[in-house]
Amino acid sequence: MANADATPPAEIDGRPARILVVDDEPDLEILVRQKFRRRIRRGEFEFTFAQNGVEALERLAENPDLEMILSDINMPRLDGLSLLNALGEVNPEIRAVMVSAYGDMDNIRTAMNRGAFDFVTKPINFDDLETTIDKTLRYSRVMREALSSQNQLQALRQELDIAHSMQLTILPTSFPCTPQFEVHGQVLPAKEVGGDFYDIYRLEDGRLGLVIADVSGKGIPAALFMMVCRTLLKGIAIGMGSPGGALTEANTLLHAENQASMFVTVFYGVFNPRTGSLTYANAGHEPPVLRHSDGSTEALPFTGGVPLGIVDDMKFEERTSTLAPGEFVFLFTDGVTEALNESEEEFGNERVRGTIAEVGPGGTAHEALDTLVRTVVQFTGKAEQFDDLTCLVLKAGETAE
Repeated sequence: MANADATPPAEIDGRPARILVVDDEPDLEILVRQKFRRRIRRGEFEFTFAQNGVEALERLAENPDLEMILSDINMPRLDGLSLLNALGEVNPEIRAVMVSAYGDMDNIRTAMNRGAFDFVTKPINFDDLETTIDKTLRYSRVMREALSSQNQLQALRQELDIAHSMQLTILPTSFPCTPQFEVHGQVLPAKEVGGDFYDIYRLEDGRLGLVIADVSGKGIPAALFMMVCRTLLKGIAIGMGSPGGALTEANTLLHAENQASMFVTVFYGVFNPRTGSLTYANAGHEPPVLRHSDGSTEALPFTGGVPLGIVDDMKFEERTSTLAPGEFVFLFTDGVTEALNESEEEFGNERVRGTIAEVGPGGTAHEALDTLVRTVVQFTGKAEQFDDLTCLVLKAGETAE
């Protein structure tokens, strides 16, 4: 689904976004030009093409104002990983999105370690590619704006504002809506930079991955650790069907590279729209709340996991719940439950459950999320918000089985 809510990158500064596509399959150029023909005509996108890494470096030399590269990993002459190495010297500001096959975790990890911003999988879903392109370009332009004004920044406050803007650019802003399910997410940011994030993955066999997470601490370290966690989880989740296995591998990698002793709570669920099943693992996160069609609510049972990055060799167990048509699952961070009003009273889990119980069964996921966020905001009143309010809602539809 195209990112209809976001500002097109071309409208940020009135010029087209220049994108280099590197792939040895000549049909890809035809597909890209066909898919993005309207945005090309509107002057939003301008594409340049190369068939291998050597040609890509030539195009970069000819076009120093290229903003983004979309590159296959496996190519003749100079492959995508070698191209990433060269980018650091040729144009360190350009953002690279790599194209890889499902399950190619070794190459995905190598690409991320060499500075890739994101990746997409083959066969390419062009709606997802459009969302990734828009997200990458927004991030690139926020970074460039920050770099161009760095001499005018005044102390930490402005740096935190930029860090927060960078965080928000990588969160999904378009949400799937089908007869089988609806999803909607939102972050209501606090003044101080935090480490909340959510993500949505399209997985094999039509399944949907849902993540919500909260990094320990505040400030720029939390923001940077959040970005590392988000990219790492996405890479692992795309190549692994098991939520428990994905969290187990993510924990091992985060613990090994965690010199700052930070940690992150994570709930990761995989929804199968054919059966209505939600298989999940929980790494010390707030338990999501299931709203049944009769208005009753229950917290999804814990699976016994601790936050990622704390304990090495931790295995994360899974559980499965089945959603009936019209039922909702509410995922949220502790910025919701621990929101304070002017009397320093917490919103708390009981109010969360009570608010969710009042959600109409005929409403959309977007409406359900708005109900919870609006109720929390009304409760806090004029009290200062110290933590992001982050929510992700799934509504089950008709199953195929």
